[in-house]
Amino acid sequence: MKVATAPPNKFLQTLAGAVQEIPPIWLMRQAGRYLPEYRQIRATAPTFLDFCYSPKLATEATLQPIRRFGFDAAIVFSDILVVPDALGQEVGFESGEGPRLKPIESRADFSALRDSLDLGRLEPVFETLGRVRASLPDEVALIGFCGAPWTVASYMIAGRGTPDQAPARLFAYRNPALFQELIALLIEASADYLIRQLRAGAQAVQIFDSWSGVLPVAELERWCLAPLRAIIAKVRTQTPNAPIIAFPRGVGASLTNFAALDGVAAIGLDTTVAPDWAAAALPSHLTLQGNLDPLALMAGGKGLEEGVDRILTGFSGRPHIFNLGHGILPETPISHVEQLISQVRGAR
Repeated sequence: MKVATAPPNKFLQTLAGAVQEIPPIWLMRQAGRYLPEYRQIRATAPTFLDFCYSPKLATEATLQPIRRFGFDAAIVFSDILVVPDALGQEVGFESGEGPRLKPIESRADFSALRDSLDLGRLEPVFETLGRVRASLPDEVALIGFCGAPWTVASYMIAGRGTPDQAPARLFAYRNPALFQELIALLIEASADYLIRQLRAGAQAVQIFDSWSGVLPVAELERWCLAPLRAIIAKVRTQTPNAPIIAFPRGVGASLTNFAALDGVAAIGLDTTVAPDWAAAALPSHLTLQGNLDPLALMAGGKGLEEGVDRILTGFSGRPHIFNLGHGILPETPISHVEQLISQVRGAR
């Protein structure tokens, strides 16, 4: 295990396995509603998808937290549901209620989807990546992303977010062959999307499986691990050295199976994972990312200080990227984010 010296790019060095005295930091959903400058530009777009597909607005949203906080990485402003949108499913966002899709309830609904991703529909995202990359200093990395097939499929079938993803789980039990076809379509679409993002300017990519934790172990292998393995293999045939971060939320001890996947550079950890357990149980060469509770960040004060110290201590001596265990909450005070960054960067 090597110890990094001076940047140029601390985030990418850490993904490559370097141990940093001060870990790089970025936050999931770091561009968003907790920033007044984001709310100001969001009001100029008729819909959320219009906002995502505007290179000018999406570039600005991506850069805002870098200007304000100086994070070590920027993540392109977009949404995981642009993939079903580019597959021809009706996708919209209701203010205050989240995404709304035309549910897939039958083979006829599935057959109405495109056979492959409409990359032209996603061209604004690729343009945004190029614009952002050209605007970032060399020491700030650019992350692309997609949703994992299981998580995206859960929205495509239910037509909205649900507490336990029961509609998708029931669909998979009742129609396993058709569900497998949907997963296979999403594997190909997700891999193609990530490859294009990497070619457009992304220097690393993260695959969000936000709903993997609702599945039993056998279903987790079938619908989460196997698709992730297939996506990584396809991406690596086109971009062999691209760092890939997997974020399987809520899978507990099954993290060891995700950590064993060939081609994964880092594992994102949710708030249920103890840093000392992860540091001991997961391969020493693997970069670990996380995993402060977003509510601790929102609360600030002593709870935030203690949470940061616990994470820095738990991951000391191994490759670590400081992040949250899930996305930053809209109510989070900006002063608390400043406190977090100051503590992380001043603690060592």
